[in-house]
Amino acid sequence: MASTGCESLKVLAFDVFGTVVDWHGGIAREVAALELAVDPDAFALAWRAGYQPAMRRVMSGELGWTLIDDLHRLILDDVLDQFHITHLTEAQKRHLNKAWHRLDAWPDAVEGLRRLKSKYIICTLSNGNIGLLTDMAKRAGLPWDCILSAEVFRKYKPDPAVYLGAAKVFDVAPDEVMLVAAHHDDLAAARACGLKTAYVERPAELGLAAIKDVSPDLRNTLHARDFLALSDRLGC
Repeated sequence: MASTGCESLKVLAFDVFGTVVDWHGGIAREVAALELAVDPDAFALAWRAGYQPAMRRVMSGELGWTLIDDLHRLILDDVLDQFHITHLTEAQKRHLNKAWHRLDAWPDAVEGLRRLKSKYIICTLSNGNIGLLTDMAKRAGLPWDCILSAEVFRKYKPDPAVYLGAAKVFDVAPDEVMLVAAHHDDLAAARACGLKTAYVERPAELGLAAIKDVSPDLRNTLHARDFLALSDRLGC
């Protein structure tokens, strides 16, 4: 097998939403189950669209440190107003907000992670909070060695403290960690901190009606179709 340039690699750190789990399909499924008389796909996209603006409120200092669960609820309340949904009880809103804990893994994810785990430490490196990621892993059978979250560092990606913090947790150099993600901006921020990176295609991340451009950015980045292909590239 040709060298991948990853001979010193020790830790694979994974972005989660969209990379490991299908957030769009899971949220749309839960919205459909509530029979809200809205387009479940549009609702899922609107909820996710609030994610970056909400995080910017934290990073700017407008909001104090806030868990993703709580940001998701702030966004959900806005989206319910946007879609003119006024009849949900507080218990129903809380249940819907925890739909992010109940997302399904992509079909290749569990087996791919098991293969990669045979050679490397595998961990999450997500903006999702620890409780959310733990519930998700338990339900979906994700075999993490460790769950790392922005919550640990009290900074959200793309803050360098998150990427460098992952290396510090395992007492390794940044270039002994590889971030695996389906998002070029996340990977670029990790590379800027000295991490290795791997881009994984997730064309259906935004749903089957909005297939995503998965053209790779090959600047010092490994490229794989899915986790099984990544395990082959890394000799697992």
